[in-house]
Amino acid sequence: MARLSWTSGPPRSSFSRRRHTVRRLRDQGLYGPRFRDVLPGLAGAVVVVCAVAAGLAVGYRAAGPVVPVAGVGLLSLVVAVEMRRRRPGARRRRGRYTADELRELDVQGLALAVARILRRDGWRVRLLPAPDRPRLYARDATGRQLDVAFRPVAEPLPDEALPDPRTRRDATGPRLQLVVHRGAFRDRDVRWAQRQGDTRLLDGPTLERWAGGTHMDTLFDPPLWS
Repeated sequence: MARLSWTSGPPRSSFSRRRHTVRRLRDQGLYGPRFRDVLPGLAGAVVVVCAVAAGLAVGYRAAGPVVPVAGVGLLSLVVAVEMRRRRPGARRRRGRYTADELRELDVQGLALAVARILRRDGWRVRLLPAPDRPRLYARDATGRQLDVAFRPVAEPLPDEALPDPRTRRDATGPRLQLVVHRGAFRDRDVRWAQRQGDTRLLDGPTLERWAGGTHMDTLFDPPLWS
């Protein structure tokens, strides 16, 4: 018969083992939230439901069954509209993308995504399609203009100047070129943009913040139009 070592402790109960496992998973970020973490949201939901029920009851006493029926119908409509707004397709059409969605796009898809994001921020956008390197021209209500170029994933920005579509100056106002890249720019890319004078670089992390809802005017430090 095997002997227990003098270093062996008492056997753990199933409750102790489960508590140890839960603690370890939480430390690794692999376990769900604690009850105290979800309690505020749960309490808020209960308050909202009780308030709606009380309102329907008061309406029923005041005007009969018309008020509860209309209230339930309106609530159902609001829930349906909100669920539709949260669908990935509808969200993307409003110019909001997740980081995973951005990574799955090709260059043409990335150009369409940036066009939607610009429209979300109040810009009027014209897509200048090209087989390998699409461009965007955008203008806002204040007269600011943007020429947007795109770099494929993992392709560095060349030292030489990009083909520049800014030959038609059909509007007055400040004008910049924005180069969008889902990766990271190299030091030589930064030097290249500084030599251009009117070119700014938008890398992957900044693009993800922009696609997540951050307005363009707060993306850059110093600001893009400083």
